[in-house]
Amino acid sequence: MTEAAHVAGAEAPQRPVDVDVIILSLDRAADTVAAIASARLQRGVAKHVWIVDQGSRPDALAAIAQAVDGAPDATLVRLDRNHGVAGGRNRATALGRAPVVFALDNDAEFATPDTLWQAATALDEAPDIAAVACRILVHSTAEDDLSSWGFPRSLLPRAAECFDVATFVGAGHALRRADFEAAGAYDEALFFTWEEFDLSLRLIKMGRRIRYRGDVAIRHKVSAEHRFAWSGTRWHHFVRNRLYLEMKHGASPATLLPRFLAYQLRGARNGVLAQGLKAGPAALSMARRFRPPAGTAHLYAASPAARDYLARTDAAHRGGALARLRGEVLGALPAAARGPR
Repeated sequence: MTEAAHVAGAEAPQRPVDVDVIILSLDRAADTVAAIASARLQRGVAKHVWIVDQGSRPDALAAIAQAVDGAPDATLVRLDRNHGVAGGRNRATALGRAPVVFALDNDAEFATPDTLWQAATALDEAPDIAAVACRILVHSTAEDDLSSWGFPRSLLPRAAECFDVATFVGAGHALRRADFEAAGAYDEALFFTWEEFDLSLRLIKMGRRIRYRGDVAIRHKVSAEHRFAWSGTRWHHFVRNRLYLEMKHGASPATLLPRFLAYQLRGARNGVLAQGLKAGPAALSMARRFRPPAGTAHLYAASPAARDYLARTDAAHRGGALARLRGEVLGALPAAARGPR
């Protein structure tokens, strides 16, 4: 089997589109079918929905295929294996040609029928915005999904507002394709966790902004049993990837020692110390192997403008050393993301 094989739906869009919606699937057929339906019902903008399956069981794949059978505005493609979040999104994005790419988790839905139009319009109106970070709501309550709040907690009272941020949350976001490609796409070595922040750093070094839009929302089905357990591999990937991306953006291993030790303290307090200890050597190995994609080496060098942007949009909202120690080192890992033990 080749890396990607067409399964159901249109083989290509039948008309030019403004937005490619990408959805990664891996089982969870009912949720994925609902996500597809939500995307296809979006109005006000020409779109095509690309569903990229990364290894669903045959029954789940059949149910997803049925949802797009004969659809002119949706395509289901199956990959040869699970390439992770970063690799899967890269492959899904490459299937389309629209100037805007909206990534929707397969356990999420658009909050309103014109959410996609709102996101595309936000990019059209501001050429220096490379990504729109959506507000993530709990599907069942429409309250803010705290497990998907990817910004300083002090900004949470402003969740309904709009402001510049340092990253975006993967559950629902829009990217300008030209900027995504110029930045070198996602780093597939990350597999999952921190892939959005890594890409955001490169976009920011390109002089672009990441804009959080509290008026552009998706509804997320927060389900602990469907998340990677902290007691499995999630904490390992979390620590490994964070250290790795710092090193590939110029930090020396020695300067990262305090961060590494802080992670070990938090891991010990949460029963996942072994994962964190193994993450350090793994990050060093990844950093030694890393080579910037052609034409992107400058996006990994120090940038005073990027440092200023990050200070204004992120560090300024995180509080003093004591507050960060309590919240980011001594705190419990998010309960909603623990999964079964």
